Amino acid sequence: MDNICLRFKQPDQTALAEITLAQARQYQAEGHFPAGSMGPKIEAAIAFLESGGRDVVITSLEKAKPALQGSAGTRIIR
Repeated sequence: MDNICLRFKQPDQTALAEITLAQARQYQAEGHFPAGSMGPKIEAAIAFLESGGRDVVITSLEKAKPALQGSAGTRIIR
C-alpha cells in the first residue's frame, strides 16, 4: 500500500491522498493507526509538523520519487 488508510484491511478501507495535521490527530485518536503498524509513522509526522515542519509524505520506498512529485503516497499538511 502506498497510502495511509482508514479502516485498513476492512471492506470499506479508504486510502488517503492528503490530510491535515488536525485530521491526522483525529484519526489517530479514533484508533485508525495501531502502534504495531502506522502508529509510529503518524506520531513522527505529527511531531515533525508540530515542531515547524511544512508537510510530510508517507509512502512505500518504491513510490518515493512519485510521492515527492505529488502523485503517490499520503501528504500530511499543517
